[in-house]
Amino acid sequence: MSDPVPPVLKAIHFYPVKSMAGCAPGEAAVEPWGLAGDRRWMPVDADGRALTQRQLPRLALASARPAPGGGLLLTAPGAGPLEVAVPSEREHGTVMVELFRDKVEAVPAAPSADAWLSGYLGIPARLVYMDRPESRRAVNPKYALAGETVSFADGYPVLVTTTASLDALNSLIAQGDVPGEGPLPMNRFRPNLVVDGTAAWAEDGWRRLSIGELTFRVAKPCARCVITTTDQSTAERGREPLRTLARHRRLDAGLVFGQLLIPESTGLLRVGDRVEILG
Repeated sequence: MSDPVPPVLKAIHFYPVKSMAGCAPGEAAVEPWGLAGDRRWMPVDADGRALTQRQLPRLALASARPAPGGGLLLTAPGAGPLEVAVPSEREHGTVMVELFRDKVEAVPAAPSADAWLSGYLGIPARLVYMDRPESRRAVNPKYALAGETVSFADGYPVLVTTTASLDALNSLIAQGDVPGEGPLPMNRFRPNLVVDGTAAWAEDGWRRLSIGELTFRVAKPCARCVITTTDQSTAERGREPLRTLARHRRLDAGLVFGQLLIPESTGLLRVGDRVEILG
């Protein structure tokens, strides 16, 4: 009998602008606050409050990709492409923005980015940049060590999901009474890392894991919100997966899919890296 095939890293995703479509590179650098370039930019309203797909599912159709020099290339249906340079705190100053209950100091992008974003969303909006994430926003101290930080991600540096659990969830959805809403693709859950080769829901028992040469601590399960009901290719909303998660995956943390990780080391991850469960 041959040895079982170990789990591997199947996909890597990062999202340069919070709530916009992201990128799926073959490799990515891991920094203490998450994948390099992940959610370093964020749309905000005229009062500086975060704008996400929770309020504006249309953000799913906008795309942000890295541009030369560290900036962004923004594209969206009905809007011309726009290249946005990384703003300088010395030239642009900072503004205080709000993400959930956190007050965060950020650097405003150029007025052209605000005009592009406002035109696309149909409301006054601004684009802001987190220039120094290591000093800006702390991870929830209930699940973090002193000094651990995060970018504009909801609360934790890295989100991992597994293909086996998505298959299991889609099987449950197919047995439900909401026709035409499955199977769902993994992009509904906007993970950073996707692992293949595990048992369904095996991640519930993970406490630490290694991927390639890097190690991560599991902070907590990821409670899911209305964004998961948004088709990322059409921006249309349905009832799944929250309806099925409420029936089958209601844990203390909420309606759970995936695990939130905090890096214990930094370096490079590559698709195909071996995954080992350390505890």
